[in-house]
Amino acid sequence: MKKLFALVVCLFLGLSLKAQDLSKLYEEVVNGVVVIETRESTLVGQGGQKVEVAVSGLGTGFLVGEDQVMTAAHVAQTAESITVKFKDGEEIPAKVVSSYKYADVALLKLTWPKKDGKILKLGDSDLMKIGEQVFVVGSPLGLTYSFSSGYLSGRQKSNKMSNALVSVEYLQTDAAINKGNSGGPMFNLKGEVVGIVSHILSQSGGFEGIGFATSSNIAGELLYEQSVIWTGIDGMILSGDLADIFNLPQPVGILVQKVVFLSPLGMLGVKGGKYEGTIEGEKVLLGGDVILSVNGVKLGLDEASLDALANVLKSQGDKTPLEVEVYRAGKVITLK
Repeated sequence: MKKLFALVVCLFLGLSLKAQDLSKLYEEVVNGVVVIETRESTLVGQGGQKVEVAVSGLGTGFLVGEDQVMTAAHVAQTAESITVKFKDGEEIPAKVVSSYKYADVALLKLTWPKKDGKILKLGDSDLMKIGEQVFVVGSPLGLTYSFSSGYLSGRQKSNKMSNALVSVEYLQTDAAINKGNSGGPMFNLKGEVVGIVSHILSQSGGFEGIGFATSSNIAGELLYEQSVIWTGIDGMILSGDLADIFNLPQPVGILVQKVVFLSPLGMLGVKGGKYEGTIEGEKVLLGGDVILSVNGVKLGLDEASLDALANVLKSQGDKTPLEVEVYRAGKVITLK
């Protein structure tokens, strides 16, 4: 009985110590976590009676530099305005400077630097092992700076050919993730960010124990090393049978669904969709332009085409000439 009692006490003390460690870690990192509020335009109504209205969005992010915030691409990709809120109450406007939809990561630049901000460090996600404990801080259902913990449950990798431009890796976790957590940091037990919260798998619409975060190594490679520019559009790749159905003049194109007006492609005159439709169970906006090429590089799914397009996007600067070829109303149009 004495041995059993001692074992129970040890287990209890071990669990208490673990919880205390996480509590301290939360206090160390929470000031680097931010709430991201967005406003974007959407069309409502039926047929030709549609009107444009502004809708609000909520996500999470984290400070990675004095004036830089990392988040999920789907939080900010089509936002007309972005406000970053810090735990001390300060609010700073921001804009997207780099974004990669297929890995769901984006980098925001604050209008002015955050003074004495808690800058969070990206850890090496390759060192994480299945079964290691992780925790997430975010704004699930609007409950800001909420904490949840769990374990690294698995890794999901997709190759370059299926996701365009780069291989993508998601870290799977059973830490509770809900709407509003998107873009928030997933931490290891050193307080380093090893993942950027992306999405969940759910049949009910709520969290069911399967959540995914883009690995920190992939996020760092895309946003720092490759620095893919923010285009300001949300699009869908058309290839194979879909390219034939849309009567494209080439095998691959990107159907534009939404465009941010004050973005590179928005100011170029690229048009988004107006009519809701469903393709193989996925809701899409139809009627927008289909992008065929960028600066003379035609879209394709072969390795050479992807590399060429990646190089164009990485080298694109504020003053670099931009030329986009689109398919609009049955005609090929060049926008400069």
